[in-house]
Amino acid sequence: MRLVMTEPVEKMERPYARRWWALLVLCLSLLIIVMANTALTVAAPDMTKDLGLSSADLQWVIDGYTVPYAALMLLLGAIGDKYSRRGALVLGLLVFGGGAVFGYLADSAATVIAARAVMGVGAALIMPATLSLLAATFPRAERAKAIVLWTATAGLAIAAGPVVAGALLRDHGWSSTFLINVPIALVALVAAFVLVPPSKAGHHDRIDYVGGLLSVIWTGSLVYMIIQGPHFGWSGKAVAAAVIAGVGLIAFVLWELRHPRPILDVRRFANRRFAGSNLAVALFFLAVFGAFYFLTQHLQFVLGYDALQTGVRMLPLAGAVFVGSGLTGWLTPRVGMKWTVSAGMVLGTVALALLTQVDTGSTYGDFVAPLIILGLAIGLALSPCTDAIMGAFPESELGVGGAVNDTSLELGGSLGIAILGSLLATSYGNHLTDATAGSKLPPSALETAQDSVGAGYAVAQGIADKAHQVAAQAAHASSPQQAAALKQQATELAAGARQMADAVGSSFSSAVAHTSLVGAVVLGIGTVLVAFLLPRRATTEEVKEAEKELAETTTG
Repeated sequence: MRLVMTEPVEKMERPYARRWWALLVLCLSLLIIVMANTALTVAAPDMTKDLGLSSADLQWVIDGYTVPYAALMLLLGAIGDKYSRRGALVLGLLVFGGGAVFGYLADSAATVIAARAVMGVGAALIMPATLSLLAATFPRAERAKAIVLWTATAGLAIAAGPVVAGALLRDHGWSSTFLINVPIALVALVAAFVLVPPSKAGHHDRIDYVGGLLSVIWTGSLVYMIIQGPHFGWSGKAVAAAVIAGVGLIAFVLWELRHPRPILDVRRFANRRFAGSNLAVALFFLAVFGAFYFLTQHLQFVLGYDALQTGVRMLPLAGAVFVGSGLTGWLTPRVGMKWTVSAGMVLGTVALALLTQVDTGSTYGDFVAPLIILGLAIGLALSPCTDAIMGAFPESELGVGGAVNDTSLELGGSLGIAILGSLLATSYGNHLTDATAGSKLPPSALETAQDSVGAGYAVAQGIADKAHQVAAQAAHASSPQQAAALKQQATELAAGARQMADAVGSSFSSAVAHTSLVGAVVLGIGTVLVAFLLPRRATTEEVKEAEKELAETTTG
């Protein structure tokens, strides 16, 4: 057996014998991309405290990864198709691992954001490469099953990130969470040479670099606008980004329509199956990332779980993704993707609707059912959509196909965090204002508490600390009258701290319920649109193509 796999998959007369081992490498590569975000959610409080991050700093620590990731995927996917898909994967793992080490050594907001941006560039190389290599390595008859496992890995990573990060945070600082990715990246890097066969397009014309550059401009500007506007206000930066995104998108579409060899044939979006699948992916990750954003905060701040406990309590979602993925592998060939995807989206809507019942008396038990239902929904809907998107591209454009799928995913996730996160913050602030009406809380303290649920509890803790200080002063008072006055003040401060903590908890719970309602409405409307767009069955051309590939696989 050769140590390094050198035979291109395109020249193999039979399906690659070790393709399932190759899939393991691709899934490991996907794992670190998703874990890089989910691990950060539980490390954020410690990072904020250690580096003194403002809310704007923290937002860009999170989203510094997203902008290059979303903007570069289409162009880098096309480059991988032309030159080497495995090469793109290997280079991406090197860049991603280097960015993770840089993040571990970072000691300021600027350097952490820069490290996250480097990791985003690596992810933009890795993500489309995993799907294009999967599609190139597996015969059409097995591709759907392979994509099911690929999707299930994403579900595992959603919960695995917080669990592993939480375990590290018990004995190490926040920077250790960056190192989670390094050993996995190294294993995947070595295994890629041993198990993943080289692959590139059999024939690929000159890359449409103008179209690629326009895609970087409009996608990057759109993601920047999504982040900047809802969180920091519609100032000149956000408005400029919106204008650039709009003009860039129009220019991109017009260029691609007229170019003889476009980087992305935008006419594909006229195909209902393709358009519906992309819409479903975007809407699903809007709901999933948005829900994950506020659920982890509620578990940590309101219910008081530490990072590891929070991660463990997200595991039902990961397990349900595996179950849902198994179900979709059995259901889709029998009832068609339209019904499987629609059922998954309905379940996702139900999960968000259940979260509208969250209140001050809610315990973790009230979150278990929504987590399980949401996991089942992910497993049911995403695999058929990814398979449909990849199936719409010829062999020479598999990297572009993977990039389109992943861009839809990332845009949906960015919208989920930006829109639902902004709505959550606004709702929390308004509820907190009402809950503290009539109190003696200084306006500056209220403004601080409105910034986030973590800041709210910090204000409450500050009042409690002041109560302890005053009580200590009372013990050393110079007269009984002064001692009595100080004790009374300490009692009032302690009561105020409890009231403030209760107000923060109830306000955030109300905000979660309100945000979940909006998310459920958005996903519910999206479910109707997707059900309308997706055809009842594949077109005649798609059926013929599938039968042709199946026949070639059987005879080969």
